Amino acid sequence: MSKEPHLLTQEQDGILIATLNRPDKLNALSAETMQLFEEALGRFRDTPELKVMLVRATGRYFCSGADLRGGSPAAQPRTASAIRENHRRGLNNMHRIYDEMEHVEKPIVGAIHAACVGGGLEMMLSCDFRLAAKSAAFAFPEGLFGVLPASNGVSRLTRICGPHWARWLIMANQKADADRALIMGLVHDVMPDEGFEEAALDFCRHLTKQNGEQMGAAKIAIELAAELGPEMGRHVERMANSALMLNPSYLEGIERYLKGVGGKKG
Repeated sequence: MSKEPHLLTQEQDGILIATLNRPDKLNALSAETMQLFEEALGRFRDTPELKVMLVRATGRYFCSGADLRGGSPAAQPRTASAIRENHRRGLNNMHRIYDEMEHVEKPIVGAIHAACVGGGLEMMLSCDFRLAAKSAAFAFPEGLFGVLPASNGVSRLTRICGPHWARWLIMANQKADADRALIMGLVHDVMPDEGFEEAALDFCRHLTKQNGEQMGAAKIAIELAAELGPEMGRHVERMANSALMLNPSYLEGIERYLKGVGGKKG
């Protein structure tokens, strides 16, 4: 009897759907999960017909975090520098994969239907959009072991939600249900459990209809603007538009618009 792969993928309406599929292990992120996810991410990046990537899961957990029982205790680093290198290059390549999610110039959507913690929450923080079902919940249990979520847990959470809520999840080791996550800015929308999967797909279908060049430029410009002051941020806007406004689709569209306006006035 062949076992199910830890990640399932399918293509639908220009959307690459990647489904965490290890429900018996609460979708803990195994080496196989991360390898398959990285392959799917590369396919999404390199396939022009794929406009949006949707990350979802099966089972009663969205993701329980990294699979801590999947590796050998003897392989664990025993020096501070080795631990730092393990965070950067090990952990089933989480750092590299989450960085790539942030760098791909196409939108990635996370659809969280249940508890999402630890490394799974870090994966979701690297998505461009996060949609939560009413039954979703979020936490960083690393504090129970006296450590930090170190694959963008602190850095990305603080960037998205600010230090106020980062303290709540990380220092105080508090959980956030879907409604609190919306208040925090951790998720963009909370949807009813019933019909959640289809609602998430509908949002992705909406994204496929947007201008891909604009979204790619916006993804970069927004990241830069978050780091720069207002004046430098405006330079980023101008630089991005100097390319976008030479795009044939923009030139054709604005010409049609102006002709339409002129026709109405006449």
